[in-house]
Amino acid sequence: MLWLGIDDTDTLDTPGTNKLVLHLTRVLAPEMTARLVVRHQLFFDPRIPYTSHNGAASLLVELRADWSLEILADRMGSIIREWSPAGSDPGLCIAPHVPQQVVDFGQRCQHEVVSQAEAHALAAEHGLYLASLGGTGDGVIGALAAVGLLATNNDGRVLHQGYGEGEPFDVRGCLPVQEILRRGVTRVEHLETGESIDQGNVELSKRLRPNLRNGELILFVKAPEEASCDAEWQAVKVT
Repeated sequence: MLWLGIDDTDTLDTPGTNKLVLHLTRVLAPEMTARLVVRHQLFFDPRIPYTSHNGAASLLVELRADWSLEILADRMGSIIREWSPAGSDPGLCIAPHVPQQVVDFGQRCQHEVVSQAEAHALAAEHGLYLASLGGTGDGVIGALAAVGLLATNNDGRVLHQGYGEGEPFDVRGCLPVQEILRRGVTRVEHLETGESIDQGNVELSKRLRPNLRNGELILFVKAPEEASCDAEWQAVKVT
């Protein structure tokens, strides 16, 4: 397995990093199988330049036997550069292992300002691939942070789980709880009480986006305030 992090590949009027990482899972298959694709929330602060919500993306991937880390870095780098418009600051991290110091770095990036220099020094110390692919280079901070946060198995919203056919989370509207579970979600859980929900319909927020919590995929729900469909539950966006 390899842990990958990508950040800062967009501007306000161009497709975001989430769309890019899902695009990568398609165009690099079957050379690369993405087991998880996750969106992580980083620190909101006026000292940090970000596009809209300061989110970074991570991927947990398996490579085809004849692909090396170097081949993957070259191929992904080309796609990311082509995708990223002027004004973006894309960064890419590829890690064959994730030491605790990188996990700590990722968690710090959720509540404090860190520097490019620190990200590069940490990656070099542990032999991780970390590259700026354009602009100011600030994307390396979020890319390394995303790798650390993915390694916790306890952070972010899951965009894709690659243990089945197709893209089971690319769905909108209302779904029965049992259909959500069939698509790979571990549990539907009431946000406030922690109760497991086994029955009823859930109105999704845009698409199916469970949270990664303790290695499980949890969709948090609450009673709907104003449902647009016949639903007993409403999915809650938890960062």
